[in-house]
Amino acid sequence: MRLLLAEDDAELATRLKRFLDREGYAVDHFDNGVDAEFYGSETPYDTIVLDLGLPQRAGLEVLCNWRRAGLKTPVLILTARDTWQEKVEGLQAGADDYLTKPFHEQELLARVQALIRRKTGSVGPTLSAAGWVLDQETQSVSRGQQRWQLTGTEFRLLRYFMLYPGHILSKSRLTEHVYEQDADKDSNVIEVYVNRLRQKLGSDVIQTRRGQGYVFGDGA
Repeated sequence: MRLLLAEDDAELATRLKRFLDREGYAVDHFDNGVDAEFYGSETPYDTIVLDLGLPQRAGLEVLCNWRRAGLKTPVLILTARDTWQEKVEGLQAGADDYLTKPFHEQELLARVQALIRRKTGSVGPTLSAAGWVLDQETQSVSRGQQRWQLTGTEFRLLRYFMLYPGHILSKSRLTEHVYEQDADKDSNVIEVYVNRLRQKLGSDVIQTRRGQGYVFGDGA
């Protein structure tokens, strides 16, 4: 899953990005409201973490502009001021949740996961599809009594497949949701990791639809 982090505190942003990377998220970080608004509008993020106190353009203005333009990506706002007025303003502007600084990284993660579950209709820390169970906390997948540990990229890719079983997913769509902005986005890289998943889980787990993309699960 791909996440936009808009935070101007360099130390906090570095810490959060490192933490979220470990938890299996591809994170794009921007330290000002202008860039955050542009990339949030142009890139299909799965969720957005938005600090309200951004330079160049305030987070609340960014959020209002996104919602006015019809952007539906879930947004978790961060605020350093624990006042009910600011929380109400953020929620009325279209935020899906808020978190007051300082906060624990695990709470941020739990709230991000809740927003994504709400968006995708999944429930709990595991995903189940086509007889497979993906444990998002341990980044492992199981079927029956067998369990396989996944690398970070394998985990992100399989998680996206399992959120949309039976759907034809193009290489470009997978790339948009699995990799960070600065990563190598050669479509052949997706093919490499699809083959790695097949080697671990079986050649019939993910089917190729020539000229269209890949299918996991019911449509395979």
